[in-house]
Amino acid sequence: MRYMMRLFAIALLAVFGLTLSPICCGAFAQEPQVVDGIAAVVNGDVITYSQVRVLSAPREKLLRSQYTGQELGNKLKEARELALKDLIDRRLVIQAFKKESYQIPDHFVDQRMQEIIRESFGGDRNTFIKTLEAQNYTLGEFKEKEMERIMVQAMRTKNVKSSLLIPPNKIEEYYRQHRDEFTTKEQIKLRMIMIPSHADTGNSAAQKAMAEEVLGKLASGAEFDRMAQIYSEDSTRDMGGDWGWIERKTLAAPLEKIAFNMPVGRISNIIDYAGNYYILKVEDKHGGTTRSLAEARSDIEKKLIQVEAQQLQERWIASLRAKAYIRTF
Repeated sequence: MRYMMRLFAIALLAVFGLTLSPICCGAFAQEPQVVDGIAAVVNGDVITYSQVRVLSAPREKLLRSQYTGQELGNKLKEARELALKDLIDRRLVIQAFKKESYQIPDHFVDQRMQEIIRESFGGDRNTFIKTLEAQNYTLGEFKEKEMERIMVQAMRTKNVKSSLLIPPNKIEEYYRQHRDEFTTKEQIKLRMIMIPSHADTGNSAAQKAMAEEVLGKLASGAEFDRMAQIYSEDSTRDMGGDWGWIERKTLAAPLEKIAFNMPVGRISNIIDYAGNYYILKVEDKHGGTTRSLAEARSDIEKKLIQVEAQQLQERWIASLRAKAYIRTF
């Protein structure tokens, strides 16, 4: 028994600061329920409809702001089904904890309550108690809820290997398949002058001559922003043709190809595209670099460990479900 107590004490210390209390996040807040009843039975333990509603309440509030009618009804049903599934899984974990005859030292719960009072109520115990009373919770019920939370966290930690190892070839494969995750977005700081050709009015030649005149002035040292304010008919004219920082897929493909391949400070030749004449200037650029495998290896390994740990937990929960008597209503 002492060995088991030590085992869980270590696990608890690892997760203790991560447990969240309903009193901190408002999970107690719920809509008034007129009718309650049994939502599920898990190996003899009862889960009520009110427990489901408490858990799904934050999600339901969000859904009510996004949907209406039948679509809202379907989304609410889905949210409550997910909440019930979560409550069933939590009950199975708590039952597994008790079946193994593990114990949570009382001081862990007391310590957690002191943290809640200190962090969420400025150390004022009376305000904490009054808040519980306003939400129809007794101090004993709150302590029981916190005890169950610690049980669930401890059991989930125990059933995931603390030293998961990811083979090097798996890390390398992930890197090859997800290089975009390790590549920073390429951006350029662009200015543009756009002169329409007016080909439909027969003024194309005159407009082309104007574009060439503007390009000549720029080559002689004229300020790009000033030329844009005078000649451009682009929406950024009043801002001196300033498009700011843009990414790929912002411009039409022919303009993008030229702009993203121009050196910083360079002014383009006249670009004849889609009935307009364009002159571009790239003022700055950054991004577009890819971290090497050596640089990304640590992050990839952490991510794959998290995925493996999640899969281990899901398989463990599935094994508990397979051996349990579960009936929903």
